[in-house]
Amino acid sequence: MGFNFYWANISSFLLIFYTDVMGLAAGAVGTMILVTKIIDAITDPMMGAFADRTRTRFGKFRPYLLYAALPMAVTGVLTYTVPPVDGGARLLWAYATFSLMMLAYTVLSTPYSALSGVITGDSQQRTTLISFRFIAAFAGTAIVNYCTLDMVEWLGRGDEPLGWQLTMAVYGVAAAALFITVFLTTRERITPPPQQNSAVRQDVKDLLNNKAWLVLFALALIIMVTIVMRGGTSVYYMKYFVQRPDLTGKFLGVYSVALAVGAAITPLLTRYVDKKRLMVGLMATVGVLSCAMFFVPADAIGVMFVLNTLIGLALGPKSPLAFSMYADTADYTEWKMGRRATAMTFAAATFSQKLGGAIASAIIAWMLAGMGYVANQAQSDASQMGIVLLLTVIPGAVAFIAAFTMRFYPLDNARLAQIQSELLARKAVQP
Repeated sequence: MGFNFYWANISSFLLIFYTDVMGLAAGAVGTMILVTKIIDAITDPMMGAFADRTRTRFGKFRPYLLYAALPMAVTGVLTYTVPPVDGGARLLWAYATFSLMMLAYTVLSTPYSALSGVITGDSQQRTTLISFRFIAAFAGTAIVNYCTLDMVEWLGRGDEPLGWQLTMAVYGVAAAALFITVFLTTRERITPPPQQNSAVRQDVKDLLNNKAWLVLFALALIIMVTIVMRGGTSVYYMKYFVQRPDLTGKFLGVYSVALAVGAAITPLLTRYVDKKRLMVGLMATVGVLSCAMFFVPADAIGVMFVLNTLIGLALGPKSPLAFSMYADTADYTEWKMGRRATAMTFAAATFSQKLGGAIASAIIAWMLAGMGYVANQAQSDASQMGIVLLLTVIPGAVAFIAAFTMRFYPLDNARLAQIQSELLARKAVQP
């Protein structure tokens, strides 16, 4: 939940904050987000390697949740601050503050993600654990999507830039409290083989030789394009196409609740359907529903809400499924290579997700700029069509690509059971 006080804001509101509040050009914002997120994504594997080699009395991963909470809150407020400068200096401020915020996010999120791979070694338990994680994550998303614009208006009292600063300060305090709670209430149980002492380049080589992880790497990038493109366009869609900006909170809030419900039912679904087949079916469903939404006219608000909710239900299980699969690929690496790098496994996956999000945000901004988008004014027919395509057909097509990619994933339930059984047998004979 704490992480999504930031991630949901980035996905849904950062782009429109930069264009409509800070007054930056859409094309420049697209380039800025792409550049900063690529740089940030590169730091994920570095952070993963560092976390895997951390030794403290609190464990490898938990301490980062304690020590990086305050920097995360401070950089979040700075990112949503309109500086008293104009032109290029304001754009440089955006580059610097957004980069710092994403660096703080990396220091927190990489070890946190790795925790799910060391709390338990049971695949089904991991799916359940990670489902609870994403129920809370999507609950945080629902809070952000439903409340943020109202909080900005209420806290700012007519001063929109101040409203954004105070809103992010509230989220920062709440998130810090949640990070510390996770630090206090978790325990690391799975450790690398005692004889392991490999270099970082060996960790990377192990991942590149892991077909299951490579498929998930590609899948994460592709699916994140779908998610961020839909989230980032929804605000523009309701403001300029539907011309009902007052419904934005409800539109995104109901969608987020649907995501949480989808995450909640994931453990039940995986009891009866193999993870691979389930992911293929879900992403194909997202593709069909997203493309269908293209044909919904601007005044058919009820139909929009229904289709958007169904898309949320289908996308909800994606995150717990993918992250439980990453933990499974860490097991596969240990089984095949005799080495384990849990944080590196998740960090490189986060690299893929951030890259996908950056590509999606850049596409939105560049497409808006190319079709003549002008902030806070009535849009041309071309600009409106671009907004509709960015919410419907384009992410729908990407979802179909994701479904096809998942066909190459090699770990089914029977293979996983064999791997985990053999790993337990190895540990039983270790001195």
